[in-house]
Amino acid sequence: MSKLYEKSSNPRNFTVDKHIAIIFSGLSADARQLVNRAREEAANYRTTYGSTIPLKILAERIANYAQVFTLYSHVRPFGASIIIGTFTDDKPEMYVVDPSGVSVGYFGCAVGKGRQAANTEVEKLKLGELTMKEAVHAIAKIIHTIHDDVKDKEFILEMSWVGKETQGRHRPVPDEIIQEASEAAKKALEDDSDDDMEE
Repeated sequence: MSKLYEKSSNPRNFTVDKHIAIIFSGLSADARQLVNRAREEAANYRTTYGSTIPLKILAERIANYAQVFTLYSHVRPFGASIIIGTFTDDKPEMYVVDPSGVSVGYFGCAVGKGRQAANTEVEKLKLGELTMKEAVHAIAKIIHTIHDDVKDKEFILEMSWVGKETQGRHRPVPDEIIQEASEAAKKALEDDSDDDMEE
């Protein structure tokens, strides 16, 4: 990010309903449109049925909305992929909606520029055994690992979580935990590069 960037001015984490989070990669304006649509769907479902919207239904509705924008020549597809996550009935759920209108459920995944490398690293994690804090540390290490200092700009590590520790509500990860995870990730990468040099 630019040195003049205001940290909270352009978030990539959004709360759709108290228990549902969306993060995105791609064009911010397009992603905000999808977030607004998701919030409308969640509010309409709550008004109609008197309960919170199941994540699978929300993901399908957003995917259908995104897919309509691929059908006509006078509109363009959305230039953003989103990850929708929640924690309900003591189990996590996560879906990815891409610009083509496909919605797929995952245990863990990445979207954006370095998604292939990140997904490879996520597959190595034992996701069912990690605490939320351990997951923050693991993800921070993955992000720092795939970040290319030469080609990529500086970045801000922005994280949020939803789980048992937050009583099923979507919350930003406290700054001190992000800072601790980021420093641990940098140290682990330095130790790895020192080991490589010794070999």
